Amino acid sequence: MTLHRPSFVRSLLAGFAASLFASALAFAQDPVSPETPNLIHDRHFHRHNPPHPTQPQTEKRFFTTRSSDVLLPLTEEEDAFTFAVYGDRTGGPPEGVNILADAVRDTNLVEPDMVMTVGDLIQGYNGREEWLVQMREYKAIMGKLLCPWFPTSGNHDIYWRPLDDPNRPPGQHESDYEAHFGPLWYSFTHKNCNFIVLYSDEGDPETGEKALNEPNAQKVSPEQFAFLKEALARGKDCDHQFLFLHHPRWLGGGYGNDWAEKVHPALKEAGNVTAVFAGHIHHMRYDPQDGIEYVTLATVGGGQSGVAPEAGFLHHWNLVTVRKNQVAMAAFPVGAAMNVREITGKLQEEAALLAKSKPKVFGRVSIGEQGPEATTLKVEVSNPSSRPIDFTLTAGSRDNRWSVSPDHLHGRILPGEKQTLEFAVDYSRGAEFSVAYDDLVVSLGQDLIAETARYMIPATETAVEVDWKKLPAPTETSMNSALRLDGVDDALPVPSKAFALREEPFTLEAWFKAEKFGRRVALVSKMEMSEYGIFVSGGTPSASLHLGPVYRSVEGRSELAEGEWHHVAVVYDGEFIALFVNGELVNRTKGDPKHRRTVNRLPLVIGADTGTAGPSSYFTGLIDEVRLSSEALYEENFTPERRLTTNDSTVLHYDFDASLGRTVIDRSKSAAHAKLIGGARVVPAE
Repeated sequence: MTLHRPSFVRSLLAGFAASLFASALAFAQDPVSPETPNLIHDRHFHRHNPPHPTQPQTEKRFFTTRSSDVLLPLTEEEDAFTFAVYGDRTGGPPEGVNILADAVRDTNLVEPDMVMTVGDLIQGYNGREEWLVQMREYKAIMGKLLCPWFPTSGNHDIYWRPLDDPNRPPGQHESDYEAHFGPLWYSFTHKNCNFIVLYSDEGDPETGEKALNEPNAQKVSPEQFAFLKEALARGKDCDHQFLFLHHPRWLGGGYGNDWAEKVHPALKEAGNVTAVFAGHIHHMRYDPQDGIEYVTLATVGGGQSGVAPEAGFLHHWNLVTVRKNQVAMAAFPVGAAMNVREITGKLQEEAALLAKSKPKVFGRVSIGEQGPEATTLKVEVSNPSSRPIDFTLTAGSRDNRWSVSPDHLHGRILPGEKQTLEFAVDYSRGAEFSVAYDDLVVSLGQDLIAETARYMIPATETAVEVDWKKLPAPTETSMNSALRLDGVDDALPVPSKAFALREEPFTLEAWFKAEKFGRRVALVSKMEMSEYGIFVSGGTPSASLHLGPVYRSVEGRSELAEGEWHHVAVVYDGEFIALFVNGELVNRTKGDPKHRRTVNRLPLVIGADTGTAGPSSYFTGLIDEVRLSSEALYEENFTPERRLTTNDSTVLHYDFDASLGRTVIDRSKSAAHAKLIGGARVVPAE
């Protein structure tokens, strides 16, 4: 049994159809139209009513001081209204009343004309003393509604237990129900509509036995049927007639054929019965017949399996909009209604602030030859808002060899306060450590607690920092691997703090084989109004270095072939910037010795351009042997080595021949091991 949680409802809303009652038409998608070239709508098709009646724009109802050729149609002035319907409250834990209370709060935001119920208001199946306690609790919660509400009895409201109780009255709790909730059957009119409430637990007319799956006990008595006929006759001139009962007897089975043989023909004969509502089965159903909409509700706090929430196994309430010639119906998950008046500018700003708030991790994981070493991590969670927050903190990884204790932590933090929590982490070290290793990540989920609702904040993550100092230098391997990038979101960002490059001479070089060249393609870049980078846009190699106020750039010829390996290098010797392609000096331009290289704290990105908003201008194909050196390595034409080496001037060197899962090993003294993003992967060099 899973009780409704507002955070669950929020996530459910993303895919929940506005109306589960309507029969979907057999459309594949909206028809193609030159007016909507970007519309591809292949879901959320409902059976819609005809468009609402309108009236021509007239001077009596429409006013403006502007002129326009467009005449806006006006909605007809008619007495449209709404009413809500609640499903079963019972069959679940006592705490289900909290879901009922949530539904009441939701409904008050909409303010329908009334709320109708379909029975099983209280847990029941007890004696009078306990029954009265549950009755008072239910009525107290429903008493918070801003509109009137109308009860319908269900088996939980009527059945007395134990059956052999000598104090059990005839009819069991029928007399209690009528003394405290209202008549077992009744009708009333509202805005030219007739509402009829029936009693579906009368029991066997001969023995008085009350049973759920006995056809003889699921019949309408002559007395109640006579009332129904009279009520239908009273409503014969109404725009609509609506019926409410607990058991959906039209489903047959254990209910027998009484409804099909006697009741439904009477409703059909009336000619203006629009819909019949019931509950009991704890999931939604829609079974129209002969122009009458038979609607079964799930629960509003009752026992709920949650088998398939989007298919009607959920806590919900229905809203019905009534017009003279048509009715609209929609189901809303409990907790889905949002309080417009509560989402002030301050609340919105604080929610956005929390959405940027990440857990602060103190400590790091040290990785040795056999893998990560056991340690304790301290994590700080703070609340910068003016309202309390509930939080859930987890530490985990896609690498299931991590063990974390406890598996999660949660609590509440008052405004302006913070909490520090601890995780004990360890790792199952073994021979295959390098194959499937992935970093540990701490995730923070938060709910902002406001006066009438809680607001789920998207989870944020902080990667646990890794200390690589104990990791032995990777051994040389005969296999030559390369980095494969899809040109969409694949890259290898190297954090700026992971390496240091002197501001004078340097060489940046790489091997690459492009599958295609786009209009703007970065090979290796740290450029953002500063720093340096190599581009291969449109198959033309170029390089730039930001000195003082401007970029100094060099560009080669448009000679790079797709599907072939090329070597490119940019060299700055403190005076000139030179571009080499396949070892040939193709261009050189004078720098500006008076100005040093403009630096930034953005990552050096392999396979894309860097930027404050993240990588862009992605490369498609293979990249290999990316090396950054703190000296000018090339002065004239040379023959590039297919597999580069590391020396004292090497600042970064990624040959992609050594990696730990998605972490690529840097062979330089910087040990700036970096993590792949997107779908980037290491593959054999072709």
